[in-house]
Amino acid sequence: MSTYVVVGLQYGDEGKGKITDVLSAKSDYVVRFQGGDNAGHTVYVGDEKFVLHLLPSGVLQCKGKCIIANGVVVNPKAFVKEINQIESKGMRTDHVFISRRAHVIMPYHILLDTYREEEQGGTQIGTTKKGIGPCYEDKIARVGIRMIDLLNPEVLREKIEKNLKTKNSLFEKYFEKPTLDVEEIFQEFIALGELLKDRIVDTELELNEAIRDGKNILFEGAQALMLDIDFGTYPFVTSSSPSTGGVCTGAGVPPTALQNLIGVAKAYTTRVGNGPFPTELDNELGENIRQIGAEFGATTGRPRRTGWLDLVSLKHACMINGINNLVITKLDVLTGIHPLKIATKYKTEDGKIIDYFTSSTTKLYDYEPQYEELDGWDEDITNARTYDELPANAKKYIEFIEEHLGINVYLVSVGPERSQNIIRKELF
Repeated sequence: MSTYVVVGLQYGDEGKGKITDVLSAKSDYVVRFQGGDNAGHTVYVGDEKFVLHLLPSGVLQCKGKCIIANGVVVNPKAFVKEINQIESKGMRTDHVFISRRAHVIMPYHILLDTYREEEQGGTQIGTTKKGIGPCYEDKIARVGIRMIDLLNPEVLREKIEKNLKTKNSLFEKYFEKPTLDVEEIFQEFIALGELLKDRIVDTELELNEAIRDGKNILFEGAQALMLDIDFGTYPFVTSSSPSTGGVCTGAGVPPTALQNLIGVAKAYTTRVGNGPFPTELDNELGENIRQIGAEFGATTGRPRRTGWLDLVSLKHACMINGINNLVITKLDVLTGIHPLKIATKYKTEDGKIIDYFTSSTTKLYDYEPQYEELDGWDEDITNARTYDELPANAKKYIEFIEEHLGINVYLVSVGPERSQNIIRKELF
């Protein structure tokens, strides 16, 4: 048995898609276990850029199967669109399947997401307005529609009718918006079910059999720990658990099956959307990092907020996830910056120095990062393929992270291409 879990350790956009793509070449299965098409995973194949939202990032290289598991919320229309885009570029998608238990994002979820954000004004969460949160709400409220329901007309119609009874009342009386038509939605989603019926399967059965058979299985998370519904900067978080623990409920596999827990972090920090960001650089240097690192959201195109590496939050993320293999991406973006700073502690509003992450999001706004300064480097590192080829100060930067976290960095990414990696040990 060889299982691998790839999760983000910051606020998303760490480069998980590239790492998953690289590892998927040797995987029998690549499995998405949470989130939805609010994710944006960018993979480069030569000069070709693929931005994947719902499909597992391993779809381009995996010779086995790609699974969208039960913990994912699926917009079938987005799924079909992404499948068509991949196939139009000559790539195969006949190995992509969806769990029968995965919940379906319906049109009313997207509208609810949009109307709520509009109503919040200056206090918006900063969602992608893809209907992710409202779909998870219905799942927990036990009124959700699952992929298997798209194959059962009577069940689907009944569920749509019940949902629209409450949703339409909300649209009309509270938001003062138009209502939705039961028949129109029913016909659209029955047609989608017919189109996708051969891809809708009992994924948890196959995955557990594959584990028993010793297959290589790669579990891929979306978003990241600092956006986790429980352990992130609540309420500025996603609506699922993008943690290693989320694999168990999101894919239906036991915790005893998880072996290689791979955490991905940038050499600096970025965040899309609202919420606290202690090490944010809201200045010219932050803008330079944004431009050099192409820090714009893959899903929304929004400029990402940028800042110094925060080892307080990173330590928190590694602890919750139980990370035993660390990946540092975009080290090349820091070339030419002098000095480099890394936050190792926070100073609270009452002057106390702490080295742990707080559960109070409101207090976090007032915390002052305490930095360690390191010397930078000017050498171009994008062609480095071994650790020894890195400048001394770049190695010191990596080793500072390792020493502080007590976790070895097994891979350093020095560019967006598949080949621009320094692999310090082979996991497969």
